Amino acid sequence: MKLCIRGHDLGVKGTEGIISRVKDLGIDGLQLVCYKSYDDVPYEVGGLTPERAREIGDALRDANICVPLVGAYFNQAHPDREKAQKGFDIFADYLSKARALGGEYVGSETGSYKGDPWRYHPKNRMPEAYAQAAETFGRLADIARENGVNIAMEGAAGHVCWNPDVLNRVIKMMDRPNVKVIFDLYNYMDGYNQYDYLDILDRGLELFGKKILLFHMKDCLLTDDGSDPKQVGFGRGDLDKEAVLGKIKASNPDAVLVLEGTVGEDIEYAVKTIRDIWARV
Repeated sequence: MKLCIRGHDLGVKGTEGIISRVKDLGIDGLQLVCYKSYDDVPYEVGGLTPERAREIGDALRDANICVPLVGAYFNQAHPDREKAQKGFDIFADYLSKARALGGEYVGSETGSYKGDPWRYHPKNRMPEAYAQAAETFGRLADIARENGVNIAMEGAAGHVCWNPDVLNRVIKMMDRPNVKVIFDLYNYMDGYNQYDYLDILDRGLELFGKKILLFHMKDCLLTDDGSDPKQVGFGRGDLDKEAVLGKIKASNPDAVLVLEGTVGEDIEYAVKTIRDIWARV
């Protein structure tokens, strides 16, 4: 198992600060979103130059820090098509920089027709929405192949790929060999299905298996009033962590686990919690 964290959750910016924090925490790597971890990298096409990408990647490699995922999340379903196109173009640009950064995968969620924020919209659950997602990410997978890299897709309850079955359907429609899955259990939970979270995990493991690139590690407080569960630092919530990690380990003992949304003092507690549970399940 490799334990990683989303770089911009570390509370520091710049390579020196990131490396120091990762080493202090004793973790293995980063989900790296450059325009959120570096003040000199704007969210623009070309905002990350090839030279800057190599500089960052070389420093991380020298520090023995892996980059299982380069984040370039964008809302491909955004009703403002200029925004959607900009996101597509930036994602494509990162496909040409991923190897320099030390990564082989660039990832995104599938977005929502609601626009901002990315929340439920009835059009998300229509066949034409699935077709558009397959077409968009299929083109990105082709660009990835030209650059010798791959893409990763992540579902979420309020997005186009709103459950594991729909994400699986879209990936099958794409029919590209260089596509993997980011599995975020919390993302699929809402006010209606939150107590079925272990069934959701079982379904994801059944559908995707080794196609899962990494697991986002989140925890939450469950609710009894129909409202969505509330995310908290990993280890601080109601989820049965032993059951979740046990199922993941049984399916993939070499899994990559990425803390996402755990910040501040909660990070050290989360790292210890995961390592302790993983050792005994």
